Order: sequence, then structure tokens, then C-alpha cells
Amino acid sequence: MRKHELGLRRPQDIEARSFQIIADELDVDVDPGAWPVVRRVIHATADFDFARTLVFSDAAVERGVAALAAGATVVCDTTMVAAGINKRVLGGFGGCVRTFIGDEDVAAEARERGITRSAVSMERACGLSGPLVFAIGNAPTALVRLCELVEEGAMRPPELVVGVPVGFVNVVESKELVLRSNLPAIVARGRKGGSTVAVAICNALLYLASSDRRE
Repeated sequence: MRKHELGLRRPQDIEARSFQIIADELDVDVDPGAWPVVRRVIHATADFDFARTLVFSDAAVERGVAALAAGATVVCDTTMVAAGINKRVLGGFGGCVRTFIGDEDVAAEARERGITRSAVSMERACGLSGPLVFAIGNAPTALVRLCELVEEGAMRPPELVVGVPVGFVNVVESKELVLRSNLPAIVARGRKGGSTVAVAICNALLYLASSDRRE
């Protein structure tokens, strides 16, 4: 470590130095349009694997930025994802964050039907109006149910699906399902992902939208 770096105190200086380290150490080429998202995920996780595993459907970044700038509702599968999204920036566009996972009626219905609360939460999102962005960081069943609802015609296709659940059971399969669905999506292939990754992707898109507005 350079001696003077021990004196870095301001958040913006630390972030700028972190971004420079990521750029210096990255050993794969990343599409320039996806780079702000990939960089922020690596910054949040210190895991360079995401430079290889993050998959972007055609115009996914552009679609996500446009939806958020238009005041989209970001539907999250967990309260952890919802807590991390920059609500000040999102609110400045007229958007909001919604999650149904903690609702008592969702838990009761999930128990009665023998399915996950995450799956029921996706069904609740069918009633939301306006542009929708889904941020799924933990529950593969949320991704599966989301794809089913769109295919059944019960839900209009969202503007973007951030599909990055983490784990071992049905995680890989649920992500591949999203990629085959032709929904606009940013997906972390493989087992890695999580709330931190979902939040980093959403915030990267929000900051891009803010940058576009200033320009």
C-alpha cells in the first residue's frame, strides 16, 4: 500500500481510488456500456469474477436507466435489497421501492399453499402500475415465478430484471430461465450473487440516470 493512501478519509476519494485499483487489476475486457455496473459490483464485493459472470441482455443498461429515470417502482425480493437501494436518488425521479416479503398476508398465503413467500410476493407485484424493475438478490423462486407470471400473461413484462440470487438450490437454473425468457435482464451466472450485488447493480443504474439528467 502506498503510504499516502493511509490518509484517504473522504468517501469520494476512497471510492475513486477503489475504482482505479479495479481498473488496474481487471484482466478481462468489459463492454464500455456495462462497465459502470460491473465496476460497482466488483467495488461492492471485491470479487473480480463478476466481470466474467455478469450477463447483460441487449440494451439492458439503457432500458434500466430509462425506466428508473421515468420513475419506475423497484420491486425487491428481500428487505435487505430494498434497504440498500438509494431511495433519495430514486425518489428524485418519482420512483419508489416495494417489497412484499414481510407482509403477514403473504406469509399466511405461502404457508397455506406450501410455496415460498418470495413466489407469492411476485404475484402481489402484478397489481403495481407504471414501469417496473425487479431486483432479485436472494430467492430463485422469485425469478421462476416472475417468468411464469409474464408467460401466463398475468404480469406485463418488466422494464428490467436484475436476477442475481445466491446459493445452491435452483439458483443456476433460475438464472438461465431468465436468460432464455427474452426479458430484459442483468444476470449473474452461476451460484454467486446476493443482496449486495442486486443493490450495486440498481445503484449503478440510478447513478447513470442521475448523470444523464445533469448532462
